[in-house]
Amino acid sequence: MGGHRPELAGHVAAVSYDADSGRLTVCPESMPWATKARPEQTRIVAAANEAAGRTVVRALRILPPGAAPVPGPAAVPADRASAAPTGPAGTRETACEGYRRALAAHQEVVPPRRVDPGIAAAVERQTAAMRELSRRAFPETDVAVPNRTPIPFDATRSERRRQAVVSRAAALRRVRAEKAGHPVPGIVPG
Repeated sequence: MGGHRPELAGHVAAVSYDADSGRLTVCPESMPWATKARPEQTRIVAAANEAAGRTVVRALRILPPGAAPVPGPAAVPADRASAAPTGPAGTRETACEGYRRALAAHQEVVPPRRVDPGIAAAVERQTAAMRELSRRAFPETDVAVPNRTPIPFDATRSERRRQAVVSRAAALRRVRAEKAGHPVPGIVPG
């Protein structure tokens, strides 16, 4: 931090760094230093990355003064990036044979199915109750059908048409009789 803004050095201290998010948390010693640090956030991030030799800080969090104990120079950890492993990242494909065997064995095991006996009994009771309600609502009537052969579709349609014509003719007769003032059988005058 000292390269670009030497006046902040010694007054704003780094208190933590999250390598996963790249967030550096700093704590100024007083409100005036916090006020000076806020407009300088971009420069602080650039100075930290310059000191590390590569981009490690992507965000900066400025705590209020006194929110965190400010470590002394000996308490600040060395560059964590130097402890990072080098080389290609390990994958399932590049893993050792023992890992692949263990993974295959793990994938073959089917976890035992855990069924709560209380829940299973409740489901059975509910199913039985629903069947009983259905049986009561839709009783099976034993209708004697003399001939179990299916009725052709055309015969059914023509029978329904015949019934509709008969009903319409009866309705027209009733309307004509009412208009003529004749009593209609089955209807009580109101």
